[in-house]
Amino acid sequence: MADGKPGAPAGNQNATKGRVWRDAINRAMEIRDKSRAEGIKTLDQLAMELVELGLLKDLGALRELGDRLEGKAAQQLQLTDIDDNPLCIIVRGDDVNL
Repeated sequence: MADGKPGAPAGNQNATKGRVWRDAINRAMEIRDKSRAEGIKTLDQLAMELVELGLLKDLGALRELGDRLEGKAAQQLQLTDIDDNPLCIIVRGDDVNL
């Protein structure tokens, strides 16, 4: 970042949108858990259903299980110019904030 601080620019609200969704889902699961007598948490039930779908060879479920258990596979990018020539990126030590 230009100011030397990592992360999104000041005022960026993109992460807030994700938290709003996550918070709404968490509230819905809490409400459902309170109304259930079986004692199985909603998230545990969803996980069991995902495993069951995987056992039925559902490709989406298998992919989700793999991503959750092993992490998503690294994505390789090749950057090219308008003539499809590979770009050379040079990073100097003083340009990197670790």
